[in-house]
Amino acid sequence: MPDHFPNVSKIEFEGPDSDNPLAFRHYNPDELVAGKSMKEHLRFGAAYWHCMRNPLGDPFGDGTALMPWDDGSESLDNALARVPVFFEFLEKSQIDYYCFHDRDVSPEGATWAETHSNLERVTQELKGAQDGSGKKLLWGTACLFAHPRYAQGAATSPSADVFAYAASQVKHALEATHALGGEGYVFWGGREGYASLINTDMKRELDHLAQLLHMAVDHAKKIGFTGQFYIEPKPREPSTHQYDSDAAACLNFLREYDLLDHLKLNIETNHAELAGHTMEHELDVASAAGALGSIDANRGDQLIGWDTDQFP
Repeated sequence: MPDHFPNVSKIEFEGPDSDNPLAFRHYNPDELVAGKSMKEHLRFGAAYWHCMRNPLGDPFGDGTALMPWDDGSESLDNALARVPVFFEFLEKSQIDYYCFHDRDVSPEGATWAETHSNLERVTQELKGAQDGSGKKLLWGTACLFAHPRYAQGAATSPSADVFAYAASQVKHALEATHALGGEGYVFWGGREGYASLINTDMKRELDHLAQLLHMAVDHAKKIGFTGQFYIEPKPREPSTHQYDSDAAACLNFLREYDLLDHLKLNIETNHAELAGHTMEHELDVASAAGALGSIDANRGDQLIGWDTDQFP
């Protein structure tokens, strides 16, 4: 297999006095703490979108991350070419898990059928890479916010056609997650919200969002997926207001629509900050309800008003 990072060896633990920038100073994967190894306590997962699909652009300029393995196209061949690079990164970083949106790993096709065919093909490639490396899928999800069809929402869109497409996309993303042995599946409603209350029927939109989640729960039972479902709070961006704005709002929604037995919360540090909370607050709210499921361990910038997803 080609070495895409020839000048980088496997990251090893060297202790707190090491001045090697490519070494662990505090995290020793195999060190036992309270009877378990650190890697068992801290099940780190790498996000495919940040590692492989982030061009490092901003609202004022194009990206600067030009990678030799990526030709910049949205072709299936280019998507397949990213897979071995990502798994080499996981191996050298000693990260055992990963997570993805369907559109991170697989391109949108010209038709509905081609889109889902692309995902099936990339899923096969990911499965082969997992089998050859021992790496595992922590969770998968569907990207229900990037395509223009979702400009006014996915599950909460006023268009029945868009709702149907979103449901189909969740179905296939859930099946891909199941095929890869994923331990969970995340819902993040970036477009499930509003820009103005003037033209928003909030009750109707929340009913539709709950309907999609119940459909996903039913489909999971049908295909035998026993992983944990998560919902990820975030107050805004891209919506002016998102219905999953913080942990308390998510818990209220899950209780109201009889979903609390099926979904836990995936708490992200930067999202907590955008909601005006500390990360500790959001973790405590979720934990007190018995609904703390997973953590997106990043950080933001208190001087910047958007989600920067910086490393902690």
